[in-house]
Amino acid sequence: MLMTKAQKESNAVVAIAAREITKGIKNPVLMIVSIVFPIIFIGIFGGSLSQNMAGNLGYNYLQFMMIGMIVNSVFTGLITGMSSLIEERNQNLTQELYVSPISRYSIILGKMIGSSFTSIVGLIGILIVALLMQIPLGGMHIVWLFLITPLFCLIGGSLGIFFIGFVQDSKTADIGSMLLVMPQMFLSGAMIPIQHSTGILGFLAHIMPMTYCIDLARAVFYSGTPVYSQIVLYHPVTDLLVMAGFFLVFTIVGTLMFTRSERNR
Repeated sequence: MLMTKAQKESNAVVAIAAREITKGIKNPVLMIVSIVFPIIFIGIFGGSLSQNMAGNLGYNYLQFMMIGMIVNSVFTGLITGMSSLIEERNQNLTQELYVSPISRYSIILGKMIGSSFTSIVGLIGILIVALLMQIPLGGMHIVWLFLITPLFCLIGGSLGIFFIGFVQDSKTADIGSMLLVMPQMFLSGAMIPIQHSTGILGFLAHIMPMTYCIDLARAVFYSGTPVYSQIVLYHPVTDLLVMAGFFLVFTIVGTLMFTRSERNR
């Protein structure tokens, strides 16, 4: 009986994930934007910063930014993907899911996995920029980094579901998701080093989930290199524990709130 229930939940996760991937494939504009966005930021914004302020850092700034944008790409994609549940709910596209005899967590997990597809496609744009601008990829270090990107997808997705648990309107969700994404992009260390951030900026940087995702990514990428201590803020275990805490709180509270709003409609 338990196996049957487990199989039903697994099949539901796969079906929901496949539905999201199919939607992404049928929306080539979204795919193109996912690839072009990091090209613009690393190629133009990153290139300008590298030429004007990175001379005394002691490490390759564009490589530093590339790692931040890898995390930002998947993190942002998951927040946006989970926020789309609001629009689907308003259009009654999720009603059949929420009346089906499957766990709400299976629905959320399937949505996360499916939304990860578009985010990971965006990594192609980052690799294109890295090759064109001759940014060192670090050999096997970039491979290890890509292998842990699902962790960043989970944290971004959990923040997304936490957000939509408190939002009822799709327009509010669109604006709110940007307000979640943009501060983290600039304050979490994705593009600008935050080792010396103090006051309110330092406080905000250290309460943002993406900060710990990016720090873990750089710990993996720069492991064993001379610049490790200059770049990495925390021990990787600390990053993992904080990320796990964020994931559990965001997922549990967000799912409960979102499910309650479904029942109250």
